[in-house]
Amino acid sequence: MVHSNLVEASPAEEVQCQKLCQQHSNKALDMFCKTDQIPICKECALHEHRNHKKVYAQITAVPDTSSLLQDILKAAKIKEFLSLKRHLSEEYRECFEDLLDEHDVPYVTEKMMESFGGEGALRITLHFLNSTKPLLICQEKMKVLLKERFEHVTEGIAHPGKQTYLAEIYTDLCIIEGMFSEVNNEHEVRPTEKQTIQETSMSLHDMFKSTDQNKRVKTVLTMGNAGIGKTVLVQKFILDWADGKTNQDVHFVLPVPFRDLNRKEEDCSLLQLLHDFFPVLKQLNSIEHDNIKILFILDGLDECRFPLNFQSTKRCSDIRKAISVAALLENVIQGNLLPSAQIWITSRPAAISQIPPEYVHLVTEVRGFNNDQKEKYFQMKFRDQKVAKKIVSHIKSSRSLHIMCHKPIFCWISATVLSENKVDGDQGKLPKTQTEMYTHFVLIQSCVKNQKYHGTKNKNTKELSDEDQKMILKLGRLSFKQLERGNLIFYEKDLQECGIDIAAASEYSALCTAVFREEFGMYSQRVFCFVHASVQEYLAAVYVLCSYINNGIDVFSQARDVKLFDILKTAVTKALRSKNGQFDLFIRFLLGLSLESNQQLLNGLLKRTQISSWSIQEIIKYIKEKIREEKSAERAINLFHCLNELNDNSLVGAMQTCLKSGTLSDRAFKPNQCSALAFVLLMSEEGLEQFDLREYNTSQSGRQRLLPVIRASKKAILSGCQLQAKDCETVASGLRMTNSSLRDLDLSCNNLTDDGLNYLSAGLQSPYCQLRKLRLRGCKLTHKGCAHLAQCPVKLTDLDLSDNDIQDAGVMALSLALRNPQCQLQTLGLSGCQVTEQGCSSLASALSSNPSRLRKLDLSYNHLGETGVRLFSKFTQEKLNFEFGGKLRMKPGLRKYSCQLSLDMNTANRFLILSDDKRKIIRTDQKQPYPDHPERFQLSPQVMCREGLSKQRFYWEVEWTGNGVHVGLTYKGISRDASGWGSVIGLNDKSWSIECSEKQCVVRHNKASVTIPPLHPSRRLGLYLDWPAGTLSIYRIYAYTGVLLHTIQSRFSEPLYPVFGLNFQNSEVSLCVL
Repeated sequence: MVHSNLVEASPAEEVQCQKLCQQHSNKALDMFCKTDQIPICKECALHEHRNHKKVYAQITAVPDTSSLLQDILKAAKIKEFLSLKRHLSEEYRECFEDLLDEHDVPYVTEKMMESFGGEGALRITLHFLNSTKPLLICQEKMKVLLKERFEHVTEGIAHPGKQTYLAEIYTDLCIIEGMFSEVNNEHEVRPTEKQTIQETSMSLHDMFKSTDQNKRVKTVLTMGNAGIGKTVLVQKFILDWADGKTNQDVHFVLPVPFRDLNRKEEDCSLLQLLHDFFPVLKQLNSIEHDNIKILFILDGLDECRFPLNFQSTKRCSDIRKAISVAALLENVIQGNLLPSAQIWITSRPAAISQIPPEYVHLVTEVRGFNNDQKEKYFQMKFRDQKVAKKIVSHIKSSRSLHIMCHKPIFCWISATVLSENKVDGDQGKLPKTQTEMYTHFVLIQSCVKNQKYHGTKNKNTKELSDEDQKMILKLGRLSFKQLERGNLIFYEKDLQECGIDIAAASEYSALCTAVFREEFGMYSQRVFCFVHASVQEYLAAVYVLCSYINNGIDVFSQARDVKLFDILKTAVTKALRSKNGQFDLFIRFLLGLSLESNQQLLNGLLKRTQISSWSIQEIIKYIKEKIREEKSAERAINLFHCLNELNDNSLVGAMQTCLKSGTLSDRAFKPNQCSALAFVLLMSEEGLEQFDLREYNTSQSGRQRLLPVIRASKKAILSGCQLQAKDCETVASGLRMTNSSLRDLDLSCNNLTDDGLNYLSAGLQSPYCQLRKLRLRGCKLTHKGCAHLAQCPVKLTDLDLSDNDIQDAGVMALSLALRNPQCQLQTLGLSGCQVTEQGCSSLASALSSNPSRLRKLDLSYNHLGETGVRLFSKFTQEKLNFEFGGKLRMKPGLRKYSCQLSLDMNTANRFLILSDDKRKIIRTDQKQPYPDHPERFQLSPQVMCREGLSKQRFYWEVEWTGNGVHVGLTYKGISRDASGWGSVIGLNDKSWSIECSEKQCVVRHNKASVTIPPLHPSRRLGLYLDWPAGTLSIYRIYAYTGVLLHTIQSRFSEPLYPVFGLNFQNSEVSLCVL
């Protein structure tokens, strides 16, 4: 928009009329006397009008305004010009919102002249360049400082003169966008992910870019487990900014780690704190101007040692007022101090609850490496690709190591160990357990330390000097004490408490990293932390074992003369009682170190090897007992890892034998056996093609322990397994895994409800979800569940929602997803969903507006009407199914398939009495005078219905009384007079039966039987026959609600007749009216 003011006409216009001065030899009248209001020449100006006010009519030999503006912009530095363009696009968005970085000087000049006029354009340009020049100079100095600090990365003990550039080894990490979720209390080494947040993959440099122009992302909270790569991610972000690659709209990126803030004990102002950290900022007059964009990076919230209490924060908006560091952070995060500043906080999951959700605008999670990124890391780590390939091959041979390497820190440890151990040699001698890997790691780092600091040439990593032994034990004591206190970082006083010399500890920087901040003139003291929590847990285990073997002391109780078993038992119990699993790896290491093979690696550190076969066998028994008792599937799996470290695979071996024998369905598995089975399947080197939960004869608790197996499966069949809504969390976690391979999932006939689908949709929205086929038949879903499903990505090709009362509202929600041009759906099942003409209209409209890939659409068993069917007449899908519709299909649940049945008097055994309406049957001890008939049951007290059921779906309910009855289905050709089992339903190949009694229910077919839960307290049974699908589902009906008990799978070849058997006197069966 051009802003103009009304002004008087310029005197120069009058000068144009009179060209020459008559008084001074016809000289040009190129000036104007404002005092006398007449045109004059230059001679007049010097003499007659000497003391008058005068102006030049025109200026010659000087560029016009447009050319002058171009010259100024061309003379500016590139960064100044880019800053000006960003300033224009932000402050004058009405005219410059489309201004891009690539637009050149002439374009910007023309745009500014058009928008501001000549004078306005010059004023804005000169003011901006004059005011920002000190800012840009300060910014350049900050970038140089940060680049020097962050362009190198140190992995362990750096060799003299050898530095690694971050850009040379950096491998992209998986970053997930989500919403604020609950604290994750699982141990950080586990690959299990349990959050149910909505997930979207995102780039590191897009975290502060909002998709909504009206909303600003002020505060980002990034969480991730220890060693997952958070700090390196921060380092990469800062380095790219300092190199001018990304986020150049930010003037200053200010990294302020919590471990540094911990050392600031006295009160100070925010300005003083920033000057202490970044002295270069002293060159600026002010940092409070809204045009100065600042990004604070607060790395390591979990390392914060001072309490944050946002509820009692005293408001402070003065950056020069001295307050406590905690109060400073609270006011910065709340937006009281430097409200225009943006904030990036990183933390381990357990600490994120310290920040109230209302102060966080975006939550992201670092997930580490997926399988491809693992391999890329090793390829970048080693120049010799043959070595890299062999190391990757070895890691893949141990699933435990392979899973561990989803964390960059584990990749580094593995690379360190395996590069020192020749991978060209005997693969069997390379470390395969975590205890072996970490023992080699500690030995190698000690050897490297001696070469660097003491110039030793001995490269034997198995020999520890006396000094090394003493230092490792001191570090072990420090590890154990801090582990019990829950501390991940510690200071000089903590080291001194354990008798550690600070200078000596610095030599072990690969294990215990000393962090210096002297370049910022603030911290001369050092802050220590172990390179990873797992290293701390390993050294703590070494300390516990050495204290027992060398000194006979139980560090847990400080008692002497105790057995090794007592110490190990105490450790296992301690780990199981820990709420966040902080001792899980500790007990793995402690148990692994109790073996002779691992103790021999620590030759010298231990005065002697202590082998107690009795203690080992007793602790194995104890762990197995705890596996039987443990309800948590994750804790049980960790106990199996413990057995693995002890080289005991008895439970695992039994499960492997069972798997190979193919006799799973013949065995009843206890919950602890299911945990063992899950461990075997998850740790197997090759993923499963198919995991069918129905094959495992176990309790509901056992099924829940088996659910994690879907993570290693390509196809998972979980139908009819009595799963509940909360079980979908475990299923969703498998879909969110970075290496998820699950492509086909069947959850049909489970009581999932809309809540379960909400959990499931969190997994479906993950960018790592590979699922293509999803079956949710009969899961008690409504239109609300469809709304969750419609928000999921468009990857699914097959979706079956049949037998759910989603109604027209649900179809409308799905239609929105079908309108998406990227929708991949090819098969959609909406059979028996209470859809009417209205739903058809929405669905047909969606298919018309978007050339969908949909090829098969099942709308059978709905009430579409003729109009609804005609709406699809113009579509050319390969298969459209509108069969078996009608008003009856609008009944809720399975009642939409209800059928009218009547007992066939001609089949009734003579010891059965039928009611007049042929819907009730009673067993009597008196023989009835029924006439002979070839279809009558002669020996078995049974009766069939008249109606043969085939080609469709059918549902009916029966009630019974007495000591027990048989309810079933049979082909018409079942024997009527055979002795033995030929005519008894369920004991031949022509019939299926459910024996119902007070104590149990038994499903039988062809003499095979399966025991299912009893009907108690109900005596009402629902039967749902899907003849085309070959299934008969059995429901317990209580308080008008059906609970699935069992589903019979078969392949029906002819019509089936409902049949009833009454073996006990006075038993009754009635066909219920629906």
